Amino acid sequence: MTDTDLSLKDRLSREITGDVLFDSFNRGRYATDASFYQIVPAGVVVPRTIDEGLRALAIARDAGRKVTPRGGGTSQCGQTINDGIVIDLSKHLNKLISLDVENKTCVVEPGIVLDDLNRQLKKHGLWFPVDVSTASRATIGGMAGNNSCGGRSLRYGTMRDNTLSMDAALADGTLMHFGEVSRDLGQANDKSSALFRDMLALGSREAAEVADKFPKVQRRVGGYNLDALVPRNAANNMAHILVGSEGTLAFTTRVELKLWPVIKNKVLGVCHFGSFYEAMDAAQHLVKLRPIAVELVDRTMIALGRDIAMFRPVIEATVKGDPDALLIVEFAEEDQPQNFQKLKQLSELMGDLGFDWNNDKRKWGGVVDVVEPAVQTAIADFRTSGLNVMMSMKQEGKPVSFVEDCAVPLPHLADYTDRLNKVFAKHGTRGTMYAHASEGCLHVRPVLNLKLEKDVKAMRAIAEEAFAMVREYKGSHSGEHGDGLVRSEFHESMFGPRIIADFREVKERFDPGHVLNPGKIVDPPKMDDRSLFRYTPGYAVRDFKTELDWSAYPGSGGGFQGAVEMCNNNGACRKLEGGVMCPSYRATRNEKDVTRGRANTLRLAISGQLGPDALSSDAMMDTMKLCVSCKACRHECPTGVDMAKMKIEVLSARRAKHGLSLRDRLVGFLPHYAPLFSKLAPLANWRNKSKLLRALFERVAGISAKRALPAWRRDVFDPQGEIFGPADGREVVLFGDTFNRTYERENLDAALQVLIAGGYRVHVPKPTGGGRPLCCGRTFLSAGLVDHARAELDRLVETYAPFAARGVPIVGLEPSCLLTLRDELLSLRSDETAKAVSAHALLFEEFLVREAATGHLSLPLKPIAEKAVVHGHCHQKSFGAFKPVEQALRLIPDLKVETIESSCCGMAGAFGYGSDTYDTSIEMAELSLLPAVRRAGANTLVIADGTSCRHQIKDGTERSAIHVARALAMSLSNQRPSSHI
Repeated sequence: MTDTDLSLKDRLSREITGDVLFDSFNRGRYATDASFYQIVPAGVVVPRTIDEGLRALAIARDAGRKVTPRGGGTSQCGQTINDGIVIDLSKHLNKLISLDVENKTCVVEPGIVLDDLNRQLKKHGLWFPVDVSTASRATIGGMAGNNSCGGRSLRYGTMRDNTLSMDAALADGTLMHFGEVSRDLGQANDKSSALFRDMLALGSREAAEVADKFPKVQRRVGGYNLDALVPRNAANNMAHILVGSEGTLAFTTRVELKLWPVIKNKVLGVCHFGSFYEAMDAAQHLVKLRPIAVELVDRTMIALGRDIAMFRPVIEATVKGDPDALLIVEFAEEDQPQNFQKLKQLSELMGDLGFDWNNDKRKWGGVVDVVEPAVQTAIADFRTSGLNVMMSMKQEGKPVSFVEDCAVPLPHLADYTDRLNKVFAKHGTRGTMYAHASEGCLHVRPVLNLKLEKDVKAMRAIAEEAFAMVREYKGSHSGEHGDGLVRSEFHESMFGPRIIADFREVKERFDPGHVLNPGKIVDPPKMDDRSLFRYTPGYAVRDFKTELDWSAYPGSGGGFQGAVEMCNNNGACRKLEGGVMCPSYRATRNEKDVTRGRANTLRLAISGQLGPDALSSDAMMDTMKLCVSCKACRHECPTGVDMAKMKIEVLSARRAKHGLSLRDRLVGFLPHYAPLFSKLAPLANWRNKSKLLRALFERVAGISAKRALPAWRRDVFDPQGEIFGPADGREVVLFGDTFNRTYERENLDAALQVLIAGGYRVHVPKPTGGGRPLCCGRTFLSAGLVDHARAELDRLVETYAPFAARGVPIVGLEPSCLLTLRDELLSLRSDETAKAVSAHALLFEEFLVREAATGHLSLPLKPIAEKAVVHGHCHQKSFGAFKPVEQALRLIPDLKVETIESSCCGMAGAFGYGSDTYDTSIEMAELSLLPAVRRAGANTLVIADGTSCRHQIKDGTERSAIHVARALAMSLSNQRPSSHI
């Protein structure tokens, strides 16, 4: 850091209460967006108020530094990166300031996330319909800066069409209101009037040139919106010159939006095509039925989706045969019978076009109707994840965004895409295509490896040839995702030198010092300047030994590099509701504490950009500190980033360099000392009863004095080597994990009772070779003790192998332990014996539901309660094993089962006990879980399979949650729940 930047940091820290981040780790986390570029900023400011944001702007300007406002950081063209000061508006400046329901308008701060805004609007029957695929993390300020479009722009238009006004500050700090202004501004000399007068004069002067050079397609977001300045009526909306300006003209403080009634009814028609060309040619005909969207899914996306667990079910449900392309046609008229009529017309139109399910490959096709809301939602989730599905390829080459947003008139779409595929083939690659067929704007990405000079040259050649075709078709080279670093260079060839001079004039008039996000739209660098790439010519990752198997990925470190680089900064981990990912970010809203931030830090560390030994450094541990290893990213990240698994490598590297802390030893070696402490239970539990001992434990071991540790007991579950149930019963192994065996044996007793009642022959094997009870190694992995975990799993595999060999299910209760056999075991051992044990490992509910489905389970269950609320363990959700929990509970007669929509409970093993993580643990729980439990009636069962989850619920609500096994055992004996449950 230079003396100037040190002085700048000190001044910002004195005058701003928000975060001021100038260390290399935080700067690195803000050096990228969802593009292939990387520019490290001088520093980052996270203001608490708009006034602080403006103060940061003034201080940076005084220091001669550039300023780049930033929202979700998901731009695909490099708009949100620069080497000056990045001002992150997403953490605090995210409020709905006012709402006018009658007039369907609202005013918001720029950092509010689209999905969050629509959640608040929904109860009033309204929504903001510029429904970008990144709605779970895209901010309104960023969408305005980008002139975002969304999938339904056919009906609702673009961001520009729905922006009524904006408040913003010029680079010199002048606050202005941008809205409707009269073209006759008179001779007023105030700064606003003078600026607007100059802009309107430019619009009058250049009206003919704008009419000639600007493409006549709706999907045109390139350059500045000079067409907003030309004479049309008596007034012009000056906000529209800011929309699409990518933060280069002004610093937005408020945005006034036009709102629409929520969609009440809709249906989808999934049109199948035997050839991609035929699908593209059909689009121009399908839009005549006036759908609100026509979205493309190509063969590549279908195939990749089948390999992603969260998308596989919807593909199996809606894709018929082997199509080369799908067009998903959406109708959303207020009257549902009218939508059904349009579906009928869609099928008739496909028939008129010659498509038939019985044809051969040419003209093969038809329509699959989708009317179920849940399936429609699943399709929407798959469609909006298109980019990230494409990026899930586990190879060095990835689909690269640079020509993806070209928009051409619909009659030319088939020819354009056909010619484009030939261009890709000419340069030795292929492309992926998806998205907005209704607008002639496809997200087209050739597969390239930008670490290779030859592929960078191919990118340049493809861009030049593609943009030439777009000009030929009178289309737009920038149709949705903006200009940034990747497309700004090509404005001159698209618009001509006179319009480029006009763009430069606009920039100079607004920001003569080029303070605000320079290098975008006006005076950009070359798009293929490799010094600005995420992977520069000198980028390299040294080979290093990893503890886990990463062979599914390319790159150094046994494939660890490839796994880390799967993160493309799409930001899906920044979502605030729905699913589980990322619980720590939901609590802190810090870039450091989101999966993307951690992955970026790892990439920078292993490539030497954060200095020597960065992987085992204190700063890296701080980066990983709030990762609760929930494994949600493994399931919910569209590119499959598995941060929980990566964290094990970091912890192992840390342990090798710095050894173990006392807390690591206490957590990791729990399975070793648990038998002894159980025998000494009264003495071992003394810590919970003594304030002095609690304080001492906090000081020397970092265990929070605010938490009671799980109580030791002498009567542990320990029927090693015993067999229960009828001799002729179907065999099953019951895996007694350390936590249930030691602290809550009643869960294992209940499971045993249920299995025996079901007629099963239940084995509780004694470890081969004797010794301690079996363990999955989970606690050792959480401390980075991979060799110890491997040793524990070796004992377990050796013991369970004979059962797995003859097809006996291995059933466990604790999700984090049982699912270790389906996950980390295979990263530590790849032999057939380990694979067999893994394949036979089932959670208790999975086993019961499977048996019930095949007619092998019959239990004499009786009613016990009217209702149960269920919290799912993160690992259950990650492995698709939560639905069986609901299904198992529904075996109980007359029980209404309601799932709590929650992320991680926040306890997460030892995480919630840490003195330095206790507060965050509670914040996570208070986001949704604890309030939902408090709302549950006194006679409602609270169900949670995870040991940690039950303890968090007890600590936070004084309600006792129980395992499903106990609920079923109570139902067997017709035992009504006691009042404390």
